[in-house]
Amino acid sequence: MGRKSPCPEEFRKDAVALSRAAAGKRTYGAVAADLGITAESLRTWVRKDRIQAAPEGRDGSVSAAEVLARLRVENARLLKPEQEWQLSARSCAGQPPISLGIVS
Repeated sequence: MGRKSPCPEEFRKDAVALSRAAAGKRTYGAVAADLGITAESLRTWVRKDRIQAAPEGRDGSVSAAEVLARLRVENARLLKPEQEWQLSARSCAGQPPISLGIVS
């Protein structure tokens, strides 16, 4: 695992809040430059905050299985257009489509 951040927790929370307040109008790089940190640091802090703010179970914890299930659903959603493009490209090339097990 990486080393501990030299920035205090309060600074990191404020940086995440500032980034979210930009609401997509400013990049991580632009916000980070104003704060004197790297864009990757800010991106990591935002990602960690998003994971911590995820809906939690009754006991306050999110199981690894729930996180994995969410990641699999998101991955399938992101890969679907690419798989559909591959199928249509094969069809245009006169080749039979490959069954990828895509269920609509």
